[in-house]
Amino acid sequence: MFSDVGGLEILTLIVMAIIIFGPDKLPKLIQDTMGFIRKIRSFADTAKEDIRSELGPEFKDFEFEDLNPKTFVRKQLMGDEQDPLGLKDMKESLDIRSVLDDKPAAPVNGRAGGVSFDKAAAAPASAGAPLQPGERPPFDPDAT
Repeated sequence: MFSDVGGLEILTLIVMAIIIFGPDKLPKLIQDTMGFIRKIRSFADTAKEDIRSELGPEFKDFEFEDLNPKTFVRKQLMGDEQDPLGLKDMKESLDIRSVLDDKPAAPVNGRAGGVSFDKAAAAPASAGAPLQPGERPPFDPDAT
């Protein structure tokens, strides 16, 4: 909460508190503040226990920290400690060695060959010709 407050700032706050409240009233003020914080904490703990008792036994392991979206997502994604994201299955399904050894890849969907990223091969045959009636214009994904 106060991770960016340095020693000099804390010392300045203490000196200002002594100047504003005086050395006579400062201990009483600190005592009252600590009592107020204790009351707030006990009120919050009592409210949490009341909510847990009202929810019933099926929510006995419910934690209020789980309501934080970051914690909820982390808990849902990292639920299985052995393989939280199913990375083992993905790793086994990919053959990285064939890519590193420059071996040809296995055919995908029964088709041999690969994808060509050559600009000349991607150009349509009717690049400069007018379109015939009913013919669709060529689609260029890079132009969109």
